[in-house]
Amino acid sequence: MCIRRPGACRPGRCVLVLPMTIVTWRGPFSNGEVNLLHSQAFKTRAFSDDEWDWVTLVERHSLGWVVARAGELLVGFANVLWDGFTHAWIQDVMVASNASRQGIGTKLVVVTRDAARAAGCEFLHVDFEPDLYDFYIHACGFQPTPAGLMHL
Repeated sequence: MCIRRPGACRPGRCVLVLPMTIVTWRGPFSNGEVNLLHSQAFKTRAFSDDEWDWVTLVERHSLGWVVARAGELLVGFANVLWDGFTHAWIQDVMVASNASRQGIGTKLVVVTRDAARAAGCEFLHVDFEPDLYDFYIHACGFQPTPAGLMHL
């Protein structure tokens, strides 16, 4: 069940107030759910399960992942990669477009931080586009640091 936030609906977008969002470390999800969420979060087409098999990828390569659900609906997801020892990286933090600005992304990061710390990691890394600076630095508590990126 979702409730419309008063004044939140405007042409082309309706923000939903979610009555209860449950955020779970290594929670169940389907490829179709995450592919749809990815298309919303990154404004791409929705990939098929054959093209992008999230379940297999995260089970093989990740420390874990975080899912956020409002009832049965997947409204958030984050993938957490690691080096097997002291460093973890947040990758692909996604929140459903109609569920943004409700603290779901911050909850995903908090659960990620706590799980990485419990696994013995000493550092949690993230890279992001400039428009997400306030979210990661101010809302989530990351420290700004220089980094490099090489396009392959």
